[in-house]
Amino acid sequence: MKLTLRPILTQKLVMTPQLQMAIRLLQLSRQELEQAIEQEMVENPTMEEVGVDDEPETSKSEEATATDQDAEDLGYKWEEYFAQDLGDGRDFSGVAAPPDELPGYDQTLTGATSLLDHLSWQLKLAHLGEREMTVGEIIIGNIDDDGYLRCNLAEIAEQSGEDEQEIERVLHVIQEFDPAGVAARDLSECLLIQISQLEMDNPLLEAIITDHLQDLERRRYPQIARALKVSKEEVYETSRLLECLEPKPGRPFATTQNFTVTPDVYVVPADGDYRVLLNEEGMPRLRVSPYYKKMLANRSDAPAEAQEYIDSKLRSALWMIKSIEQRNRTIVRVSESIVRFQRDFFDKGVSHLKPLILKQVADDIDMHESTISRVTTNKYMHTPHGILELKYFFNSGLSRVDGYGTEVSSVTVREMIRELVAAEDAQKPLKDQELVKILKARNVAVARRTVAKYRTELSIPPSNRRKRPF
Repeated sequence: MKLTLRPILTQKLVMTPQLQMAIRLLQLSRQELEQAIEQEMVENPTMEEVGVDDEPETSKSEEATATDQDAEDLGYKWEEYFAQDLGDGRDFSGVAAPPDELPGYDQTLTGATSLLDHLSWQLKLAHLGEREMTVGEIIIGNIDDDGYLRCNLAEIAEQSGEDEQEIERVLHVIQEFDPAGVAARDLSECLLIQISQLEMDNPLLEAIITDHLQDLERRRYPQIARALKVSKEEVYETSRLLECLEPKPGRPFATTQNFTVTPDVYVVPADGDYRVLLNEEGMPRLRVSPYYKKMLANRSDAPAEAQEYIDSKLRSALWMIKSIEQRNRTIVRVSESIVRFQRDFFDKGVSHLKPLILKQVADDIDMHESTISRVTTNKYMHTPHGILELKYFFNSGLSRVDGYGTEVSSVTVREMIRELVAAEDAQKPLKDQELVKILKARNVAVARRTVAKYRTELSIPPSNRRKRPF
């Protein structure tokens, strides 16, 4: 055995920092992109936002093109690029310090009131003794987000050292708090508390809640009527009173928040066609700081470490500017392709949405499927039919019964099922097999299990749960 040197020719994919940044920015949502830009501006002093009254020294396309030739070997010709304007343009002399009397940022924050806070506030106003307050705090601490008490009295007694009779008395006090039905131990108790607070004096309703909730859930009106010795009509009319009650009292205090969706592109009608417009509102316009352009031009006066630092930051700034421009162009191209494929949707609505896969758009604009997948993630389009995620337009297709014509979009089939159920006779709701026959009559081939799947996705209960006796 001996050591030898032998050349080997291999191929491997090397992702440059510029390519990594472009891929990372491409898959970000609009909000995440704004955060990424803000973070880069904090960390990179060479990049700044163009003000409303500022004139950018170069166009966006020129800034993006400046890195094309030298992106691989990082051999940037900064002096030539920055030769046009070496003015500083920055003046901090007029910036005044904020007055001392203004409140700090942490003093202006606010948040939604939680169920725990709301109940604790009421407990302090309940005029209870110290030991009762301790028991009340333990009870409130064991109430879940839905408003139910999720531990038994024995556990509270062991923790507080009080007897169960005393705990039961404090529990009844808390059950009188707002929201109505809070601190109940099960659904029956929750509903009974609510009808008591609402002064709904109805013995039949109380009997149904106490003993026949499961029968009512399965719409077994005849069984309930026989057990309570009343007519089916009385059971049905009385059970409708439950619709005004809340099975989850803590729901109004849920921490889930709704966020406004800002579209990335607008699709607007124009001369019998549709135009795709990029939404640039609120997005900062970026440029390289003139101050650092001047510093780099006079690189002979700066230490080597400073030159290297500024050079790397300028390179990062230009990469981000170029990557953002490339991201915007890609989103527009993908959106334009979607509009071409889904023209019937934009003209006629959801019922004319066609099956579409990533490969079709990728082939149309000569891009890879993974790129299309990144572009359509967390990106939104404003259309004549509302704001929709780009992924909404990609869906599978179902075959026609006769085998002719284009496939039917799965979204279209869901919409057909929703419309059929909405128009059905409540006393004779359509079963899944009946929906299959109706869809088949409309030249849509679909299996019963597929109808059941789509119905579940639409949150439509089965026919026996939708049936109304009167």
